[in-house]
Amino acid sequence: MSVTQAFDFLIQWHLTGRCNLRCRHCYQDNRQQEEMSFSEIARVIEAAARMVRDWQEDYDIEFLPSFNVTGGEPFLRPDFFPLLELLLATGFEVYVLSNGTLISEERAARLAALGVHGVQVSLEGTEETHDRIRGAGSFAAAVAGIRHLLAAGVKVSLNTTLSRMNVANFRELVELAVALGVPRLGFSRLVLSGRGAALQEQMLTTHEVQAFYEEILALKVQGLEITSGDPIAFQMESPPPVEDEGEIALGGCAAGVSGLTILPDGTVTPCRRLPIPIGNVRRDSLRELWAASPVLEGLRDRGQYHGRCGECPRWAQCRGCRAIAYAYSRSRGNPDYLSSDPQCFIDLN
Repeated sequence: MSVTQAFDFLIQWHLTGRCNLRCRHCYQDNRQQEEMSFSEIARVIEAAARMVRDWQEDYDIEFLPSFNVTGGEPFLRPDFFPLLELLLATGFEVYVLSNGTLISEERAARLAALGVHGVQVSLEGTEETHDRIRGAGSFAAAVAGIRHLLAAGVKVSLNTTLSRMNVANFRELVELAVALGVPRLGFSRLVLSGRGAALQEQMLTTHEVQAFYEEILALKVQGLEITSGDPIAFQMESPPPVEDEGEIALGGCAAGVSGLTILPDGTVTPCRRLPIPIGNVRRDSLRELWAASPVLEGLRDRGQYHGRCGECPRWAQCRGCRAIAYAYSRSRGNPDYLSSDPQCFIDLN
């Protein structure tokens, strides 16, 4: 009998490490990586599409596969649009993640003509806050890019990285999103990785995260969806389980469960913000990495988790943010990607 539930599977693809901004909180480091060629990327795109098709046929399971295409800043890659065409030809949904500053009217029209499913633009707040984090003039350029996208009919979402640098101004960002006519505003927590590793004092405390989530997730704004991929935010919207939800990861943190990241040089990691290499698509089979990586196996095995996350009855639908857990534990000299999420406020009783 066919399973009716469709499962998400996401590949986040960093086509380039080059960027025209130097954001204070960027989770990527400053290392220059050799970028995969067009032909190498085309080969991996076909392998990924074949992998998902085979899963569907072999296991009679429906998938909702997607690519998040980003950088660095993806528009700095000269063959960006031809690569988008290849990605869209797979039948996967394709989303572009950008800082927005290089999106001209012409580029927005090309994205619309290709049929990309959406563009996420990073905004950290209103102009003063955004420019303080991302650089002078970046706010005006990003807003211009957003307007071009909306005028071309491209679905736009905004995303902000929460820290003490901008959390107090989030309501102003909500008002800005409404004024621009953007239908979706997302948020994620600061990860102490890359340049962001220097911002430990800007990381929100557990109580600050809880207070923010209780306030923001209660907001109802007409025409605007306020959302987050943060598994802890999802727990705020869900009633506590009557009993433990089990040993099989079904939702929550996507790392190793419903997604992978490919870096510009072909390195594969469980998540874009969890810098633990598990292989390289230039020499390794993506399918074999997904099936046999010890790191991914650990992410899927509740028995290997430590502290609160391993004990939590919500483990199957949450597991905390593995990137934050790893970065935080590493900042304290004991890197452990299976440690507790340090900002979790969920009551285990």
